[in-house]
Formats: sequence, C-alpha cells, structure tokens
Amino acid sequence: EGLALVDVSIEQDATYWEWHIECPDGTHHSSTTTTMEDDDYDDDDDFFAEGTSLKFGVTTKKNQNFYRALESNEDGDDGNLDDGTQLMRTIPNVQNGDTIGVAVQQSDLPMIQFLLNGEPLHELAISRFRGGVYPSVFVREGYNVKFVWEEDEFKELSPHVRFGPLIPERGLI
Repeated sequence: EGLALVDVSIEQDATYWEWHIECPDGTHHSSTTTTMEDDDYDDDDDFFAEGTSLKFGVTTKKNQNFYRALESNEDGDDGNLDDGTQLMRTIPNVQNGDTIGVAVQQSDLPMIQFLLNGEPLHELAISRFRGGVYPSVFVREGYNVKFVWEEDEFKELSPHVRFGPLIPERGLI
C-alpha cells in the first residue's frame, strides 16, 4: 500500500500507458460512493478515507525525505502535507480485469487524460501542469497493478494516434 513511481520521466510530447488491474480474490472493489458531481466533493478529503482504492496519474520525483515526512504524518491530519498525488485522480469502481489508460500531452496545453477500459473520463482530466513528471499509482491493499508501456501489450487504444507508448529516455553517447 502506498505511492509507486515508474523511474522513467515523461520526455515525449504525447504519450500513453496502461495499468492492468487484478484483484487476487477476483472481486469488485468500489473506490468511493462520492461522485464528482456532488457539490461538496473534495478528492483530497476522501482519498485517505476507508473504502477508497487506487489513484492514477503522474507525480514529481520523490526522495527519501518525502517518504519520511509522509510516514511520520500517517496518523496526523495535516491537509498541507504534499502526499505526492496532486496530479493523480481516483478512478471510481475499479474492478478485477479493468484497464486504466493514462494519456499525457505536454505541448500547447499540457493535459493528463484518464480512460477506464478505453472510455474517456473527461471529468477527471487535469490541465495546465508544468515540470518533470513520472507515471505513478497509489496502490491499496487487495489490488495487483501492472504497469504496461509496450504498445503490443496494450488492451485498449490510445485516445489519439499522436499518443505513442512511453519511451524511456536515452542518454547521448
């Protein structure tokens, strides 16, 4: 249980990857009963609440000091603590066998789009972010999550042809 980053920074103009979800017991895990349309909905307030599940998106690179601060505040109620999930979203009603697609565009209007089994979740999109980011997931107990970046292993199509698979950065010789 916790925040996991893929150690490949997103350098491409537009990229896509998937998270394949497995629940070892094969059951359905509901993330929350609160919806985005509720007037008082605050994603950060209910994220750590009982019954929530997984968050997907990107985050900045984290160091040991970040994890120590997060660990020391596990029982605290500091709403100002950077938990690393500002550029991530909870996907509601994740089930065994689901595919979560993440498409990141960095040109013109930087944007993060989310897809559940190939269907866009427009209400969860994040726009206007800056800086170096890494694919990330916040995993909850009861889930196995597989990061898939190779196009031949995708279960769904990217939202547009310009979103190619994530390519690891390469150094110059």
